[in-house]
Amino acid sequence: MPVSSRFAVAIHILALLESGAGEPVTSEWIARSVNTNPAVIRRILSMLARAGITTSRLGTGGGALLARPVSQVTLLEVYRAVEEGGLFALHNEPPSQACPIGRHIQTALDGAICAAQRALEKELDERTVADVMGELEEVARG
Repeated sequence: MPVSSRFAVAIHILALLESGAGEPVTSEWIARSVNTNPAVIRRILSMLARAGITTSRLGTGGGALLARPVSQVTLLEVYRAVEEGGLFALHNEPPSQACPIGRHIQTALDGAICAAQRALEKELDERTVADVMGELEEVARG
């Protein structure tokens, strides 16, 4: 089953916008850094804009911009802006109700899945994109 990379790409985008020092950054330039298609970047930028995290400037010299300082953007906000559903998904189709395992597996897993989702969201809510920028600077320094 494929795992979404939208969250990681969104954080990459926001880090690039922050490093742009207030100048608009094109989706083509971002796509080269992320190593993906500009259409993918535009789709994620659209999600981030709907969440009030990014904005855009149209026309010559236009591109994406941060809508507010990265110190005010939690990783949880970014996660919720670009990811659909929870961390884990249960069966795509309901399991067989004729099977004693199938009949109860989703209920048995529900508590653990909800706890894992809450733990993830708590961790992401305690960090901002500015924290990631600080970690990037540390890694770059070696």
